[in-house]
Amino acid sequence: MKKPAKILLAVICLITLALLIYGIVCAAGNTVTLPAPEDTKFGKELETIGMMENTWDEAVPQTEIYNLIREHFTAPLPEGKTDKKAIVIGYDGCRADTLTLLGTYERSAVELLLREGGHAVFSYCGGKNYPEMNTQKTSTAPGWCSMLTGVTAEKHGVYKNYQPKAVEPKTLFISLEEDGLIDNSAFYVSWKGHFSKKKATYVNELRYIEDNSLNSVFLKADDDDGTEANVLADLEREDCSDFIFLTLEYTDHNGHATGFSLKNSDYTNGFLDAESAGVSFIEAIQSRATYDTEDWLILITTDHGGIDKNHGGSSFEERITFIVSNKDIL
Repeated sequence: MKKPAKILLAVICLITLALLIYGIVCAAGNTVTLPAPEDTKFGKELETIGMMENTWDEAVPQTEIYNLIREHFTAPLPEGKTDKKAIVIGYDGCRADTLTLLGTYERSAVELLLREGGHAVFSYCGGKNYPEMNTQKTSTAPGWCSMLTGVTAEKHGVYKNYQPKAVEPKTLFISLEEDGLIDNSAFYVSWKGHFSKKKATYVNELRYIEDNSLNSVFLKADDDDGTEANVLADLEREDCSDFIFLTLEYTDHNGHATGFSLKNSDYTNGFLDAESAGVSFIEAIQSRATYDTEDWLILITTDHGGIDKNHGGSSFEERITFIVSNKDIL
């Protein structure tokens, strides 16, 4: 065999071997074995959180937020109440193990709700609970969108950030008003990916709201301080929004910058900042002149966790989230 032919044969063999190896790797990727939670520090931390009413393997889907809000507005008014209100306080990128820090903060919205008879459960993002493979990215847009629509990406179409959703399925901002359950709503954020960019999640929804003259305010601030100011200004109005949904970026920003870890003081300080803002919202609600005649649902939750300096994947640390409420959850 001539030398050029030998070289060609060798190249073909190498390509064939490379393709074989690639096929094996791809097959392995579809049947990946994820670490057992009990073997992770994160899993051991979750076991120490005593106030949870379920275990991580019994976690409810984050779409339960949608159900809790719909049930609240469709339920009869309690005796002595004349108006229903609801607020979702979102801590973006807040890992569930941050709840082990409770008892160390002077101002904690989670503790405040629990002291007053509230409830807390583990939830999950990613479309499927760990260790099943996730069906949508553990990212901001899919997480909040699943809560606002009550369905996962297979139906709402938002698998990742900067992927505009169609108007259908409608979020709570639209459906609650169109169903006559609320008069108005508000969406307070600082992340531009919600509705402030060309390919933001809710650009079509915002256009629908404007075209149909619905009473829903979508307001973006420059930062979390601005978001807090916008929410407090709303709550201080006599005719505050019936449904308020807000996201705080403290934990997500600090996680991306320096790491999603309880060993990272920047990250835990982000949780402290979010908790302090949450207390401000609850105090503003309870200070309302009409509070005694209002039936409030107050929810605190997170869209996803994180690992190292990122999120979006299938790890336990990214998937397990939480819901805290002033009313029953399970």
